Amino acid sequence: MSELSVNHLLGIKYLKAEDIDLIFKTADHFKEVINRPIKKVPSLRDITIANLFFENSTRTRLSFELAEKRLSADIVNFSAASSSVKKGETLIDTVNNILSMKVDMVVMRHPNPGAAVFLSQHVDAKIINAGDGAHEHPTQALLDSYSIREKLGDVKGKKVVIVGDILHSRVALSNIFALQLQGAEVKVCGPKTLIPKHIEELGVEVETNLIKALEWCDVANMLRVQNERMDMTYFPSTREYTQQYGVNKKILNQLGKEIVIMHPGPINRGVEITSDVADSKNAIILDQVENGVAIRMAVIYLLASKI
Repeated sequence: MSELSVNHLLGIKYLKAEDIDLIFKTADHFKEVINRPIKKVPSLRDITIANLFFENSTRTRLSFELAEKRLSADIVNFSAASSSVKKGETLIDTVNNILSMKVDMVVMRHPNPGAAVFLSQHVDAKIINAGDGAHEHPTQALLDSYSIREKLGDVKGKKVVIVGDILHSRVALSNIFALQLQGAEVKVCGPKTLIPKHIEELGVEVETNLIKALEWCDVANMLRVQNERMDMTYFPSTREYTQQYGVNKKILNQLGKEIVIMHPGPINRGVEITSDVADSKNAIILDQVENGVAIRMAVIYLLASKI
């Protein structure tokens, strides 16, 4: 397979296993590039990319910007305070402004699920979803799988548990889709109040006991509690959450086996994982950050080839 089966990256659920394979092979090449003394390639010299962030983001936005610069694309950055942006007119107005700037590709993060799909139907540009509400975050899932593959040799047959605030997480849903597509087994773990009601229908098991989940898995992907998305209290206190669902070095040492610890960031140190876990040899958190640039370069490059 030499090109993606899709024209946009709206969500993992639209991809085939071959698409993921192609993205990873392309990322392997770009990972080599970003480790050279001269980290730039002229691949996208004639392409203009708009980064639209209707929601705060530091890591994802920087990662995309860096990926675009490494590919020599021209960049337009647009950020809007999320409070003033509602789905209707404002998004269309923004879109029309961007169209008049002759933009080839749009990277968008938006608080509303489905915003990227909506945009792809109204704009003649390639769309990359950089997170839509609590729905999907496809490039995060791709870089997570890529990091697992790099660390363990393959994703197929691996047991991955996603721990924490599954209900409000776009990372969890995209990861579930991506891991299953590659033949991994997935469980989710967290307080019942933070697990979506019908998640088993996705072929995912729910485990409310953290120790049991860690004893089962090869990889634990630790999510932070998304306080900014919560309109009510889902558990008694942060302290209580940490006692039940926080991972510390003592817990890891008692497992009797090595597991890989991941985190999409930003980390609430001392809540979902302690500093000694985040900075330990089990953790591949910084590898995820580095791989994020290579994966995003790969996605941008492969979509640009369809322009």
